[in-house]
Amino acid sequence: MGLLNFLTRAELERFGPPTPEELNEIGVSQTLLCDLALKHLSLIPHPTADSIAGKLHLPSALMEEILYQLYREKLIEMRLQSAGASSHYAMLDHGWERLAQIETHCRYLGPAPVSVADYLYMARLQAVPSRPASIETVRHAFRDLVLPEALLQTLGCVINSRSSLFLSGAPGTGKTAVAERINSAFAGSVWIPYAIESEGEIIRIYDPHCHRRVSEKPAERDSRWVEIERPLIMVGGELTLENTALSWSESGRFYEAPIQIKANGGTLVIDDFGRQRIPAQELLNRWILPLERRVDYLALRNGKKIELPFEQLVVFSTNLDEDRMFDEAFLRRLGYRVHIDLPSTADYVEIFKRAATKHKIAFDQSSLSHLLAKYTEEGRAQKSCEPRDLLNRVKDICQFRGLALQLTPELIDLAWNNYFGRAQMARKAAAPAQTTAPEAMVVI
Repeated sequence: MGLLNFLTRAELERFGPPTPEELNEIGVSQTLLCDLALKHLSLIPHPTADSIAGKLHLPSALMEEILYQLYREKLIEMRLQSAGASSHYAMLDHGWERLAQIETHCRYLGPAPVSVADYLYMARLQAVPSRPASIETVRHAFRDLVLPEALLQTLGCVINSRSSLFLSGAPGTGKTAVAERINSAFAGSVWIPYAIESEGEIIRIYDPHCHRRVSEKPAERDSRWVEIERPLIMVGGELTLENTALSWSESGRFYEAPIQIKANGGTLVIDDFGRQRIPAQELLNRWILPLERRVDYLALRNGKKIELPFEQLVVFSTNLDEDRMFDEAFLRRLGYRVHIDLPSTADYVEIFKRAATKHKIAFDQSSLSHLLAKYTEEGRAQKSCEPRDLLNRVKDICQFRGLALQLTPELIDLAWNNYFGRAQMARKAAAPAQTTAPEAMVVI
């Protein structure tokens, strides 16, 4: 396990992963390191130990040992410089032949990987935030939403236990907004590797599209690890079983980690659950054991399976009938179940006021009363998303008409009709008979 088997959480948070000082402390085979160094050396115009070490994110002293091994195998030549200058290296014919063989197996070019054992240890070491969430922490995370106190209390328990959460409710009640804010209640950051190695295969973990880096620390550390904010990964109807498996790149000849591995240390949200292109039961069956055991078994191309950490909070969010989606075996493994109800009139008013403030639209009580009356007249339920959506349409109308942002009953009516699809074509009173085709008209 290299250096990490004695690393404590306090040491990790203070200093970061320790820098390896011996080749056997890197945790992966020297052959793999030599192959990776040879690939980088072939691309650098005037390679030195320092320049190649920078590409592999390894100490220069260890890189000199790796390059000396390549020199002994007559794959590269060493060109000594004048006193005080760094030695340069160049490829030999045998080196180019070896490189061609290497690239038929793997074309990965990046920092040196860490071992699966080190990754497992680090993921488990950092899985639980160093500081548990308090009710104040939870209130801060959801400060821009209007939620019942009982719901906040439950979400706090979910966050501290990191148990899975099944979030249900009618469309427009704010399930997605709640799910994507859970992660912000987790304290601290996590260290993840750029890549890991198993069975001679490389799996890329760090993804700049999913992970947000924390600013670099000046202290010495193993730079094969990168410090990131606890990740939040959200997927919806596009999710398939293939997204939960290792993805093989034919051009790069290495693997990309699946979404649940990239979410380790943070939150994975399955939004619109039940609307994927595959049956919900298949996805549930795929994760039923990882949710219980906190490990996932992923298959390589050769059929071998490797054990990787499954250390994230999983949120299933849906507006479908939960009783039809879950069987007893899965319900037993779910940590919490929360149903989000429609807002009360008082909560709706508060949501509307906050949305008006955010849009910089002056609040008008008479216009709000007019809006509430329309809900009553049409027997329509008030939903949490509708103040934002209606005010967006008011803003659009004001911009189109060249008006200052404002609220009036007339603008509320226009926004209502456009939002709920009830806009009517304007008609002229006592219009004369037309002998030509009328022009199309749209009322804003």
